[in-house]
Amino acid sequence: MKVAFASTDKTHIDEHFGQAEHFYIWDVGPEQAEFSGVVQVRADGPGHSDDKIEARAAALADCALVYVAEIGGPAAARLVAKKIHPIKSKDQEAIVAVVEKLQDVLRGSPPPWLRKAMLKGERPAP
Repeated sequence: MKVAFASTDKTHIDEHFGQAEHFYIWDVGPEQAEFSGVVQVRADGPGHSDDKIEARAAALADCALVYVAEIGGPAAARLVAKKIHPIKSKDQEAIVAVVEKLQDVLRGSPPPWLRKAMLKGERPAP
């Protein structure tokens, strides 16, 4: 599954969702994880803050999870409605450490919401 991380330094989860200009994307599975690219968004673009939330959500549409330092309630609700689960990271955690923890959970018995997130992007069986 694709996981996005809001970061200013490519290493730590240290950026607010609404202020992030870069989201670092990883493909994460129980046995493998790899960096797969960067999604860039403009933080100072014109328009209402709702437009900025929509632009970020659209840019992250392929992601099942997005880790952020902070996120407002309305933005979180919009992401959830688009089946993108926001997760607040405490203490500017290292992205690599979070990826490893996520893999541990995936190898065990992930909670129902995470199992559902893992299926994002897969086509339902006919």
